[in-house]
Amino acid sequence: MAAKIRKGDSVVVITGRDKGRKGEVIEVRPDEGRALVRGINMVKRHQKQTPQREGGIVSKESPIHLSNIALLDPKSGKPTRVGFKTMNDGRKVRVAKRSGVEIDG
Repeated sequence: MAAKIRKGDSVVVITGRDKGRKGEVIEVRPDEGRALVRGINMVKRHQKQTPQREGGIVSKESPIHLSNIALLDPKSGKPTRVGFKTMNDGRKVRVAKRSGVEIDG
């Protein structure tokens, strides 16, 4: 299946404890069906001290399920579903269902 959400996309969380918060996708893990979003689903982890880094409690992003995030419409800035359209030159582009705007030019 084609990737509806990709690295670098602006997304909004539609359910869960971070509902309504927006962020940028850092990494997508298609085999797990999850994505890392900057500043979303933050967890605290205990980190052991090494010669390169300091130890202590570190906050970092945890993966969030793709069903819990929605792409932001480039035109209105509201959550939208994603569709696909084949262009005349044979390219397949993502399209925002809310406004019909192409997401990747």
